[in-house]
Amino acid sequence: MTEPKSDQVSLSLRDAQRQVDDWINKIGVRYFSELTNLAQLVEEVGELSRIVSRTFGEQSFKPGEQPSDLSDEMADVLFVLICLANQTGVDLNDALIRNLEKKTDRDRDRHRDNPKLNP
Repeated sequence: MTEPKSDQVSLSLRDAQRQVDDWINKIGVRYFSELTNLAQLVEEVGELSRIVSRTFGEQSFKPGEQPSDLSDEMADVLFVLICLANQTGVDLNDALIRNLEKKTDRDRDRHRDNPKLNP
């Protein structure tokens, strides 16, 4: 893993949303439409899927093909997701906390009791 170029060591989801918004307004000119960003998200997830399926799955890279950086592709997915959150007024920090609480309440014993997960 490469070291970040900035002095920033960690970044909260709220900070990430602010930084992406600053970047969009200063460098990106404006947000793409929500539909365009959704298409971009699907494209980025596809690029991530390609790497994962060829690195960890049964697919292989073409001769001479250089795999992309997995962490960079994940960051691309996160960037576009953050753009969509910013555009639609979603606070990802709050949303993730609520989602983890929901999953904990719903699945408290489900996975532990799943015989497929406990050989």
